[in-house]
Amino acid sequence: MRSILLALAVLGAILGIVPSLSAQEGTTPLTRSAQTLNPEISLDGLFSAATFSDPEHLQFGAHDPNKRGFTLQNLELTLAGNVDPYFRGEAHLIFGLEAGESFVEVEEAFLTTLSLPYGLQIMGGHFFTRFGRQNPLHPHAWAFTDQNMINTLMFGGDGLRSPGVQISVLLPLPFYLELIGSVQNAEGETASSFLFTPDETFAGRPILTRDVHDAGDLLTLGRIKSSFDLSETVSLVAGTSHLFGPNGTGENTATRIHGVDLFLKWEPLTADHGWPFVTLQGEAMRRSYEAGEATLDDGTVLSQERFETDGFYIQSLYGFKRRWVAGVRYERSDATDPVEPASGARWRASSNLTFYPSEFSKIRLQYNYDKSDDRDDPIHAVFVQYEFLIGAHGAHTF
Repeated sequence: MRSILLALAVLGAILGIVPSLSAQEGTTPLTRSAQTLNPEISLDGLFSAATFSDPEHLQFGAHDPNKRGFTLQNLELTLAGNVDPYFRGEAHLIFGLEAGESFVEVEEAFLTTLSLPYGLQIMGGHFFTRFGRQNPLHPHAWAFTDQNMINTLMFGGDGLRSPGVQISVLLPLPFYLELIGSVQNAEGETASSFLFTPDETFAGRPILTRDVHDAGDLLTLGRIKSSFDLSETVSLVAGTSHLFGPNGTGENTATRIHGVDLFLKWEPLTADHGWPFVTLQGEAMRRSYEAGEATLDDGTVLSQERFETDGFYIQSLYGFKRRWVAGVRYERSDATDPVEPASGARWRASSNLTFYPSEFSKIRLQYNYDKSDDRDDPIHAVFVQYEFLIGAHGAHTF
């Protein structure tokens, strides 16, 4: 409750409901000028109802519907706006329920430059790592009700996000080519695969606390993204991402994740408000986790070992009629990690139908068929999802 009151107090100060600290202490003319730019404020609510053929289901994303009955998947308050002619600020606060208790967390909060030359842009703060296509997305922007398996295995239920800095450059070429690099902290509960694991042990090895002594103790990303128009109606976006960082099973152990992604879209020249359209999207990833040598309390010595995890998803959306979108998704993962529920081979097929009453709301029906090595019978799941969006947040894109 205290955290919610604090968040509301901050919002009140931003809106001018209560005096801010700067107002009490006095402001310079430049400060007063900047504060006349009102922030963009929005609230997005994402809710669902779910049923499973087995209560011991296989949903393990933090925003997935994870129980029979009703779930508040995400309630996101967004504050954004130009700070001055040089920077844009953006913050996303998440309100949620866990075991009947309310909580507030900072999903993202960062500054972005607006006027650097030569196609450069710098972002600093707390943000989603720009690995692939799915990880940077907020839950309300997902094409399916639940997060795909391989992203959850690689980056945890909340996605990979951490404080740091990102530099991107759009090269002056006759086609679109963007280079992205970032450096972020590798610890915290949203840094799965690195200095955090939910069980506090990995393959029997305790997770150590590692301080930052040099660049090798940080999380480093390199990404290349390119886009081409294959014809007047077909566009292609392709990318590759490479992520390096320490893990907590030793003083010098590391994790490496590599991925490729593809997005293809067809939209006719006679499209009506974006309909009809067809999209095809896929990502494939591989993680190499180096587990260090460890001596346990009972004297057992665990030698250094490498664990490999890989998987992919491919999904397609068909906007067959204005406001209506049908989707299918197939995904597969194979993990040697001894961390439940990630171990072993697993595959899932999903289909959904989404109706958009407007650009600011949606209703979705989805079915999952889920199969894993450690279960004789598949798990069937049905979800009904509803979203509303109010305020200045960007509308749904199609």
